[in-house]
Amino acid sequence: MARVGAGRSGGSVSLVVPARNEAANISWVLGRIPDCVDEVILVDGESSDDTAGRALAILPSLRVVPQSGPGKGNALRTGFLNAKGDFIVMIDADGSMSPREIPRYVHFLEHGYDVVKGSRFTGGGGSLDITALRRCGNRALLALTNLLYQASLTDLCYGFVGFRREALERLDLRSSGFEIETEMVCRALLEGLRVAEVPTLELPRRTGQSNLRTFRDGHRVLRTLLRERTAGTGRTGAVRAVQRAETDLQPAPKATPVISAVTSAASSAVTSAVTSAVTSAVTSAVASPVAPGASHV
Repeated sequence: MARVGAGRSGGSVSLVVPARNEAANISWVLGRIPDCVDEVILVDGESSDDTAGRALAILPSLRVVPQSGPGKGNALRTGFLNAKGDFIVMIDADGSMSPREIPRYVHFLEHGYDVVKGSRFTGGGGSLDITALRRCGNRALLALTNLLYQASLTDLCYGFVGFRREALERLDLRSSGFEIETEMVCRALLEGLRVAEVPTLELPRRTGQSNLRTFRDGHRVLRTLLRERTAGTGRTGAVRAVQRAETDLQPAPKATPVISAVTSAASSAVTSAVTSAVTSAVTSAVASPVAPGASHV
């Protein structure tokens, strides 16, 4: 692999990789880290399969940080607290996200965006792993997000994200589980941060079993969406348009505000109206049998 941190000028880049029992996958991930990354932090969630040992064998400059508590959110927050870069990128350790896409995230961070998130469903993106069940749940939760936050996102539940350091600090993330990925998007929109989506390709997990639980995690995402919308009512930051980043990586155009934060009364009305409807829709969608012949996309 290329030497981490070699041959690049500009702001420094930290890569945060939460991992638990990913010894079979971590070599593939670390072996594809591009030159633009200056620091790699592996947050080890008490792995029993020598994940950290294999990681250090591939990348001796790696910083291994023990996870301080249970959950993906805890692992990410631990990594963020230890990151020293001007730009901080998070990626999974299972091989479903290619580190070779990191330069496009860094490009848009360098051109003024506060948060750059991957989208599997914008032009140029895709997924080789998502099931019909997960796709349906993601669509329902995405529709609710765009309604509540007056946004134009194309993907919600995907954890390939980059931040400017000062923007990440403003988010003041608190979640301990998978729902932290939703929390960071909601707070970025409520804070009026400049958010860009870039196309990404989700790959199949290379080996092992995913820790994702569709019903449990979907419910936690729904609760987070409603909680953050209610708590965020009255913030002074405008909800900004989500910029669809071009794949040719030209300098990013300016994002423009689309609407101020909704009022308390409106937020309350929307929340009460959509909670039961969306819960019912998601439950109905995910409980229905998948049509014959349906397969992973």
